[in-house]
Amino acid sequence: MKELQHLNKYFLKYKAHLIIGTIITIVARVFLLYTPRYVKKIFVVVENALEGKITKDVFKAELSEAILYIIGAALIGAILTFFMRQTIINVSRYIEFDLKNEIYGQYQKLSLNFYKKNRTGDLMNRISEDVGRVRMYAGPALMYSINTITLFVIVLIYMFNAAPKLALFTIAPLPILSVAIYKLSREIHKRSTIVQQYLSKLSTYTQESFSGISVIKAYGIEPLTATNFKALSASSKEKQINLTKVQALFFPMMILLIGTSNLLVIYIGGMQYINGEIESLGTIAEFIIYVNMLTWPVATVGWVTSIVQQAEASQKRINEFLKIEPEIKNTNSNRTEITGDITFNNVSFIYDDTNIQALKNVSFNIKEGETLAILGKTGSGKSTVLDLIGRLYDIDSGSIIISNTEINLLNLNDLRNSIGYVPQDAFLFSDSIKNNIKFGKEDATEDDVINAAKNAQVHKNIIKFNEGYDTVLGERGITLSGGQKQRVSIARAIIKSPKILLFDDCLSAVDTETEEKILKSLNKLSKGKTTVIVSHRVSSVKNADKIIVLEDGEIVQKGKHESLINVEGYYKDLYLKQLSETDSKQE
Repeated sequence: MKELQHLNKYFLKYKAHLIIGTIITIVARVFLLYTPRYVKKIFVVVENALEGKITKDVFKAELSEAILYIIGAALIGAILTFFMRQTIINVSRYIEFDLKNEIYGQYQKLSLNFYKKNRTGDLMNRISEDVGRVRMYAGPALMYSINTITLFVIVLIYMFNAAPKLALFTIAPLPILSVAIYKLSREIHKRSTIVQQYLSKLSTYTQESFSGISVIKAYGIEPLTATNFKALSASSKEKQINLTKVQALFFPMMILLIGTSNLLVIYIGGMQYINGEIESLGTIAEFIIYVNMLTWPVATVGWVTSIVQQAEASQKRINEFLKIEPEIKNTNSNRTEITGDITFNNVSFIYDDTNIQALKNVSFNIKEGETLAILGKTGSGKSTVLDLIGRLYDIDSGSIIISNTEINLLNLNDLRNSIGYVPQDAFLFSDSIKNNIKFGKEDATEDDVINAAKNAQVHKNIIKFNEGYDTVLGERGITLSGGQKQRVSIARAIIKSPKILLFDDCLSAVDTETEEKILKSLNKLSKGKTTVIVSHRVSSVKNADKIIVLEDGEIVQKGKHESLINVEGYYKDLYLKQLSETDSKQE
């Protein structure tokens, strides 16, 4: 139960609902327990009538009264039970809501390293399947536990008041039940953990398969992926069956023990009646009803125990992520004015997950309103520079200064709100094109969206769709071509008119003519804004105020286009190569 202590704060939050629910539960059980007492009274009335102790009219009156009390108590008990479920089960839904939001909030805070080390399917499983199992503990398990404890206490008091010796024999099988539950619970906990792990593997595999369906179809490996899925499903099924086999022992064991208690009531009660130790057969009938009333609560002990064990296994998996401290923390809660001046002083950075050194003593300076272009071979550290400006990672050594302040001392929210970022892999959401562009500025008007699309040279493409800007995209923007996705991403970045614009090779999928138009628009829009462009094309960076060339994480060339094309090195070689390619295309 240690892992489930995390939920205590939620139980305290909704303590009023739980207290009301508990009171209703107790009152409902009290009313339902009128039934066996009045059944006993009916037996006594019948016995008195048979022995001639009461008249026929008295018999009818007392019998009618007992029946009316039974019906009334049952109705009141049923109504109260309804309200009991409405209060306690609703609390479980509130807790489920809060817990999902807490997990999602934690996911939002965690750094990119976390997402590199954990699979999406597993993250999804923990916020859905695991939270669902925890909800069962916070709702049904809690409700039935309160119900069972209340019923046991009241029933046992009634039983011992009516016939102490008979009550003692009736509850004799319960210690055996407790020992069996303890042993089975430990095994359920162990097997539940394994089941949840396999569910995560299954979720991860299916998520990756659906996301990469175009690749799977292109390579014609549907049979292979189906075979792999079948094997993983078979393993998951085996673990589920292993868990079910243990859980299946509960109910037969309950029925056996309850049946044994019924036999003891009939035999021991019958002997006591014969010996005159109990005055009426109604006591035996009353006890049989009590025992049967305990049947479901006793049966739920096993079910509740199973739920608790599964919930603890799930909450343990949830707590593993909730206990992770975010690597990137907002150390400044005060508003920060971002101007756009950026300075890298001997910045070095190593990726934790691969131990690859991406940058080595990188230094440069960009003044507000200037444009910096970064070129280099694949893996030279270009994208890392942009990630560090947005503080998606913290550097290992050196310093990054933005607006004359160390980057880790800036308000993180203000920093990122001041940046318009177009990643290399243009990611679009399964929403309308309009909402994807407005993602950069939620309060943008229709005109703002259209102007941003026009500046990104994608407006003409959008209006050709049947639904225009209201066209809903497929997952990851699969509805659009690569170039269209990049241009929508550019529109999303520029619509917010940020202080800093970061473009990570975002024109690689467009033709040179469209590229030229986009660059002209960006030149106008970037007036007074700091712009950093990562590219493999000289045509995209030739007008930049400053150009740096990275190789293995180090700056090997620095200058302007005019000076770099006259110096032997990577930039001149790339320029001449792309110039000859352009000439050959024109021919």
